[in-house]
Amino acid sequence: MAKLYYSIGEVSRLTGVKPHILRFWEEEFSILRPRKNRAGNRVYRSRDIKIVLLLKRLLHEEKYTIEAAKEKLLDDKEFVQEQLKSSSEEIESRYLISEIREDLKRLLKLVDEL
Repeated sequence: MAKLYYSIGEVSRLTGVKPHILRFWEEEFSILRPRKNRAGNRVYRSRDIKIVLLLKRLLHEEKYTIEAAKEKLLDDKEFVQEQLKSSSEEIESRYLISEIREDLKRLLKLVDEL
């Protein structure tokens, strides 16, 4: 069952993007606007995570500058829509893998303590 909302820490683990970079991207890219809960914590939806993965691809893999990435996102709406259509199953899979990884780390820590 997919989660509706993810914390910034969960998004960081899922995407490999550090929390301070996520916060910076929120300031730079108007397309990335996670909601905040009553406590003021960011809550990311699957669409927000897809945007983070898109930004990561543009900036880190395709080596766009921040300004060039902004232009790409503003000028090529069709490209953005196509990228955001990707399945939420990928996010759910990333989340499950992340949880398994954390469980394995805890297990290894317990074994080391024996």
